[in-house]
Amino acid sequence: MFNDQLMECERGQFLFWFAESRLSGLQLSKSFKATVLLVEKDFLNTNMPDQGWSINALLHSRVYPVKTLHGKNDRQKILSSFKWLRDRATETDHRFYHEALNLQMQLFILDMWHLFANEYERRKHTLQTGTLYERFMQLAQEHCLTEREVQFYSDQLNITSKYLSQICKKASGVTASEWIQRFARERIILLLQNRNLNISEIANEMEFSSRSFFTRYVKKLLGATPSEYRSRLG
Repeated sequence: MFNDQLMECERGQFLFWFAESRLSGLQLSKSFKATVLLVEKDFLNTNMPDQGWSINALLHSRVYPVKTLHGKNDRQKILSSFKWLRDRATETDHRFYHEALNLQMQLFILDMWHLFANEYERRKHTLQTGTLYERFMQLAQEHCLTEREVQFYSDQLNITSKYLSQICKKASGVTASEWIQRFARERIILLLQNRNLNISEIANEMEFSSRSFFTRYVKKLLGATPSEYRSRLG
């Protein structure tokens, strides 16, 4: 059970999840063998080459933790990355141990994101022929940080804002505007949890014209200003 959903990981696949995800009820087949890599959170965050992609990877893994490896090259890339990281971690007598380990972690992350990006593109191509609701959900997850009005999404789908909200309400019981806010809220929380980004940088990434507008928006979604929310994190 992954975040309360039943999932299955088979031979040739790999499971990628962050510590905040809920994993329970693990059942293994008799012939089960796996290589497991546990990475400390601060070490992982410190070595994220690109913060934008780190958010995408985290959100993607919450919905699709089981990754299918397409072809021998992808499988070999994963296994090699695991081996190189293990080798670097155990080579404690290396004169530049920490520097080498950090660089190896960054390479590992880039390899993971390469696979994620390919999977994302395949999924995106499939959804282009999906229902209006599925296409909206895909668009909202992609653009919610900078596009916070329903009109943007209805224009992309060539329908009216009112009709888009009716479609969402019928399919999920939630309006289009509420979905946009949910996705934006989740991303804002992740950005605020990242101490490597200051509040002004987050406001700029979300394309707010001023920090005060950003502060009001966050207060509306989280019930606290960005600074207040960060102070609660300790």
